[in-house]
Amino acid sequence: MSALPACPKCNSTYTYEDGELYVCPECAHEWPKTAAAEANGDEPVVKDANGNLLVDGDSVTVIKDLKIKGSSSVVKVGTKVKNIRLVEGDHNIDCKIDGIGAMKLKSEFVRKA
Repeated sequence: MSALPACPKCNSTYTYEDGELYVCPECAHEWPKTAAAEANGDEPVVKDANGNLLVDGDSVTVIKDLKIKGSSSVVKVGTKVKNIRLVEGDHNIDCKIDGIGAMKLKSEFVRKA
């Protein structure tokens, strides 16, 4: 039996090692070996645009103007968001922005403050 982790994207058990990466032949997903060790925890591992680990209650700063879907408003660069909450899904940060209200953000558009 292989001790390699299952693919995090499709849960395939046919993964293999390729240098510093694990590769899934079924969905072609590649991930670093270090990510497998971090993913064993019960909480989601979320990193900002610079690669810093984010946790619940952190403060972050928006690094790109973000258009708000269904509105003409924009979240400007440099907007500081306090007391974030991490959630599962594509938009993995749940927060409240002053002047706008409750929003979900992607971690790739923020950096730890």
